This record gives sequence, C-alpha cells and structure tokens, in this order.
Amino acid sequence: MSSEITLFVNPTAGRGRGAHAAQPAASAVREAGFQVRSVVGADGPDALERLRAAVREGTGAVVVVGGDGMVSLALQALAGTPVPLGVVAEGTGNDFARALGLPVREPARAGRLAAEALKEGRFREIDLGRVAGAGGGTWYGTVLCAGFDSRVNDRGNRMRLPAGRFKYDLAMIAELAAFRPFPYRITLDDGPAVETEATLVAVGNGSSYGGGMRICAGAEPDDGLFDVTVVGACSRATLLKVFPRVYRGTHLDHPKVTVHRARKVTLEAAGITAYADGEPLGALPVTAECVPGALRVVA
Repeated sequence: MSSEITLFVNPTAGRGRGAHAAQPAASAVREAGFQVRSVVGADGPDALERLRAAVREGTGAVVVVGGDGMVSLALQALAGTPVPLGVVAEGTGNDFARALGLPVREPARAGRLAAEALKEGRFREIDLGRVAGAGGGTWYGTVLCAGFDSRVNDRGNRMRLPAGRFKYDLAMIAELAAFRPFPYRITLDDGPAVETEATLVAVGNGSSYGGGMRICAGAEPDDGLFDVTVVGACSRATLLKVFPRVYRGTHLDHPKVTVHRARKVTLEAAGITAYADGEPLGALPVTAECVPGALRVVA
C-alpha cells in the first residue's frame, strides 16, 4: 500500500461538523505513519474528478469525512478498484457507516480505527448496487428507494426552509395529504414481471436509509443479493401506524410488507423518481444489479 492516504472531505457535512472532524481524522492517520493528502472540491463534480485523479495516481486508501452523499461520490471513483475506503461519519444520515458498524459522529475514534486498520491491512470486501446508465452506471452502497419515500425526498429537496432533517418531516406530512399507492411493474432476476400497487419499493444492499430507518432490516452488504422490501397498497392510517416501526425493523412483520431477495431488480412506475444513498437517480424505470465484492472497505 502507498504511504499516502487521501482524506476526502465535505466541510459542510452535518452543518459544518465535517470541517472540524477532518483534523482529528488526519492526525490519527499521520500518527499511524501515513502521509495525508486532502481533497476538497468546489462542488460535487469537481470533488469527484479530484478524487478520481488521486486514485489514478496511486493513493493507498481513501478516508471519507462526511455523510452518505460524500460516500456516494467516493463509490463512483473506488468501485471495482483495489483502493480501500474508510469512513469518518459526520453527515445527517450516516447509513453507510451504520451498515458497517462504524462509529457515527465520533471523529477521533473513527479516525483511530481507520488508521489502525490501514496500518494492519484489515479490509473487507462488500457488495455494491449498480444502476444501469451511461458511463458504466451509478454505484450505491445502502438503499435505492422509489415511491412514497422518494416523493418525500423530492418535496424536501425543493424546500428551502427549515434546514436539516426537520424539513423532511414537514415534507412527509405534506405528501401524506396527497397520499395514494402507485402502480408498479417489478421484475426480479430473470423472473416474470409482476404488476402490483404499492406504497414504496426499497432495494437494499444495506439495511437502512434516512438516518437509521431500517427499511431493509435483514440486508447484508456482502451476501451477493439485494433485500427488496415492498410495502403494499395501504391506507394513510395504516402507513402512519406502520411507519414508526421502521426504526426497529419490525415493520417487516406487517401483512402489507413483503421481502424478496434478488441479484437484479427492475422497477417501472410513472411519475416516480428513484433515489439511491439519498441522491436522485432520475425517473423510473431503473434496473439495479448487486455486484459482489465491488468495494474494499477498511474493517
């Protein structure tokens, strides 16, 4: 491994926590005997291009300081390469770090753990989801969602105020007022397409999204398969009753919820935007494939 480690920093993550978290993370990596190179872009595309350049130049590893959005950017540069990824989770959701059992909002501890693992060569191979598209597609590490939850994301992203997660709570209330199930066409692997009405469909490589909502509670990031959670057509009252159970993962026992396991999933529905790792992918239809061992992570 190269002695130079790239610190991929989002200074605005977690309302500015990312900038403060970078210092203890960098100190821990240096104390382990590595050189540190920081990459901070002017915007997302610029940051990704700078990171890709660091990977091409032979960086020994990439340690992301930020949230799931920053991790998602890093995946686009690291998927399919031998360069390992470490995470100092300082974002709003931090679901990628949760899936791997890494510390959340403990930058000094996370930095030390990453540095120790890098020094000892402790790595783990995990799967990633890949959504078909130009340039080889888009990679994701946690959950692809399409339905009521993605409509909440759409509305929340259009709201300028309030800041933080509270605006998504307000967006959910607004979406509930217009709530209705959506007609889907779902294809799992090479099976027949199934037409059904559903509230949402979540395709999980990891177990959670939205800061610990365990929508695909049984998903494992290294078993070569997605967990596909389908919340069937239900009333507004039922949705309100089931929703709080998502944080514990006990919603999977509800009769309106079914879980499938598949290597490849195609979702078709009108008027729904798909999100993966909290980032918009575009309107359905989409096809996602689970790619085993696509990413090396710091264990």
